[in-house]
Amino acid sequence: MTSRMLLVATGNAHKTQEIAAILGSEWKVEDLRAHPQLSSPEENGTTFEANARIKAESASRELPGVLVLSDDSGLEVDALGGAPGVISARYAGPSATDADNRERVKRELAGRESTARFHCCMVLARGGQTLGVFNGAVEGRILITEHGSGGFGYDPLFVPDGYTETFGVLPGAVKNQLSHRARALSQVTEWLKTNP
Repeated sequence: MTSRMLLVATGNAHKTQEIAAILGSEWKVEDLRAHPQLSSPEENGTTFEANARIKAESASRELPGVLVLSDDSGLEVDALGGAPGVISARYAGPSATDADNRERVKRELAGRESTARFHCCMVLARGGQTLGVFNGAVEGRILITEHGSGGFGYDPLFVPDGYTETFGVLPGAVKNQLSHRARALSQVTEWLKTNP
C-alpha cells in the first residue's frame, strides 16, 4: 500500500514527529523543513483557530494538490487568566526558548500551582481552502517546579488529570494517547478515513 502524503505546516521537528507517530506508517509526513521555498505567513490571529487557518491555507496555496495540516496550540493557565494562550511559544519574547517561557510562567505563578489545560486547534487545507477544523484539549495542573526532560515546551510543568507525573516524565506513548494534539488528531484521522 502506498503511503499518503501530508504536509505539516510547521518547522517544529518535535511536533512533526509526534504527529507522524500518531498517524502511523500509512502516512508520509513532511514539514516545512522539506520545503524551504514556502513563505512564512504572519500569525496575527487572536485565536488558535485563526492562526492554524493562516498557516494551513498559506502553505496549501503554494503547494496545490498537497494536503496540509497545521496546528496552533498552547497552554492556558487559569490563575493567569488563560495566559500564555496563543502566544505560548513566544511568551517570554519573540526569540524566547522553551526554558525562558517556563521561567516566565513560574515567576508569574509566584509559588502557587494552578489548574490549566493544553489546547490544540488543527486545520486541514488544500488549494488554499480549509477542509476541516478540529479541536482537542487536555486538562491538568501546572506545577511550580519542573519534572522530567521529555517532551518540549511546557511539558515538564504540566501534570494531566488522572496522573501524578508531568508530560516531561510520562513516556511518549502515554503522552501521545492523552495529549491535546492527539485528541485533535484523532478527529483529523476520522475525517481522513471518510474523505480520501
